[in-house]
Amino acid sequence: MTGPLDGLRVLDLGTRIAAPFCAGLLGEQGAEVIKIEQPGTGDFMREIGPFVDDYSLFWAVEGRGRKSVTIDLRKPAGRDLLRDLAACCDVACENFRPGTLERWGIGPADLDPHLVVVRISAFGQDGPYAPRPGLDRLGIGYGGLLNLTGYPDRPPVRPGVTTSDYLTGVFAAQAALAALYRRDAGPGATGKGAVIDAALYGSVLRILEWTLAAYDQLGTIRQREGNRLANSAPLDNYPTADGRYVCLVAGSDANFARLCQAMERPELVTDPRFASLAERAARSDEINGIVAEWTQARSAAEVEAAAIAHGVPVATAYTAADIAGDPHMAARGDLVSVDDPVLGPLRQQAPFPRFVGEQRSVPSGAPRLGAHTREVLGDLLGLGADELDALAADGVI
Repeated sequence: MTGPLDGLRVLDLGTRIAAPFCAGLLGEQGAEVIKIEQPGTGDFMREIGPFVDDYSLFWAVEGRGRKSVTIDLRKPAGRDLLRDLAACCDVACENFRPGTLERWGIGPADLDPHLVVVRISAFGQDGPYAPRPGLDRLGIGYGGLLNLTGYPDRPPVRPGVTTSDYLTGVFAAQAALAALYRRDAGPGATGKGAVIDAALYGSVLRILEWTLAAYDQLGTIRQREGNRLANSAPLDNYPTADGRYVCLVAGSDANFARLCQAMERPELVTDPRFASLAERAARSDEINGIVAEWTQARSAAEVEAAAIAHGVPVATAYTAADIAGDPHMAARGDLVSVDDPVLGPLRQQAPFPRFVGEQRSVPSGAPRLGAHTREVLGDLLGLGADELDALAADGVI
């Protein structure tokens, strides 16, 4: 791919999602990404379904846009290769359990000082919980989001995707670019790298809105509210006659008036029960019930059309089929066809966001395990065929 980060080289030492996603975001903006994988097995994402003939579609999406180099970091010779490769790179992304890389002699202090090292873990690199293992679910739980997700009379529900992994990857990529700016381009550029400590729970904690401030000042412990908000109505995911759900956001006086026109219920605007946002919120069951009665008598498309015609914010809860067939997403290029080395053309989400006035690049397909080992070690480290053969014979690559 080409982009504003052309010339930047990123070392992806991660597995699963968070650290590789951070590296992948940099790759989608033009950086060269070199992924280090364990010989023989590779990233665990290669083993997670759904599958097409034993090939992981999860890997096909999250492994795209990088080169695969197999190095056994448990072997001294493998760690030597890693140090040499790191000296040729600008950023390294890892999500080993804290202390692992230090025990192997390839922690940040052992690598070239110009390197920006992104360290992602469940609980961070220090603090009493740092040694604990953890995955995405712990991030949303400990970060406070899980307790807020779902309905008040039912157990918490996780978001539909691995939120803390992806969110931490985004925050970490932004921090990596800030560190590179300070190293190379900022006032008084230092030439020195940085170590970025990104905990899975930390990214979730950062998006908790007013939750902590309200506890600090009011003693309020925020709880689950389902699809509604305690201070706004009408607002919900409303059922429709064709079994879909449509989100309508009409809490403000202006949007409420528009919704009443869309529903052909203009009298509701002057109804004293619903005359202000506070009164509507206090009677949320009543006003949401009226809206739901209207939506249930119409298809999702009919509800959308009426809302759009009157300027009411609206969106149907899209499925993958809806996304694949949506003309707006097609017009904006939100989906791309990636040339996967196993499946051939594979439609998936495009890099995001886009740079206005520039053609959006398409990522390369997720590589086969070790597909670039000899190329990268030969080009960057100058290793010849005999040296590479010897490393392969020893199980290092």
